Amino acid sequence: MKKLLFALVLSIIILPGFGQSMNDIIEIERSVLKVEKKAAVAENMNLTEAEAGVFWPVYEEFSNELYELQTERIKIIKEYAENYQKMDDIRATDLMNRSLKHKQAKVKLELKYFKRFNKVLAPSKVARFFQIHNKINALIAAELAIEIPLVESK
Repeated sequence: MKKLLFALVLSIIILPGFGQSMNDIIEIERSVLKVEKKAAVAENMNLTEAEAGVFWPVYEEFSNELYELQTERIKIIKEYAENYQKMDDIRATDLMNRSLKHKQAKVKLELKYFKRFNKVLAPSKVARFFQIHNKINALIAAELAIEIPLVESK
C-alpha cells in the first residue's frame, strides 16, 4: 500500500503538466487504493458471515461517498502543487478554506456512517472498523505530509 500511496502523491505533485493522462493515472491509482483499503478492512474486521452480510453493503455506500468527497481533496492538492512556489495570500486563504471545509464534510460523513454501522454491527465492531479506517487515513496523511512541500513564505 505504501508504494501505491507514494505513486499517487507523485502523480499529483510532479505530473501537473501532463493533463488528461495524469488524471487517468490518478483515477487508476485511486481505484487500486480503494480495493486495497477494502482488502485491509476485510482482513482485519474478523466478521462472521452474518455480520459480513450486513456490513459490506453499508461499507460500499460509505466507501463510494468517501471516494467522491476525496475528489475535492485531490483538486485542492493539485491546485496547491501547481502554485505552492508562487502562492499569494488570496490563493493561500482560498485553499485553506477549501481544505477546512473538506475536513468538516469528512467528519460529517463519518458521523453519518458511524450511526449507520451501529445499526448493523455491535459497537465494538464499529469501533474496530473506524480504527482501521483511521489507521489507513493516517498512513495516507503521513505520506502526503512527507511529499508535499511547504508554501514558500514571503
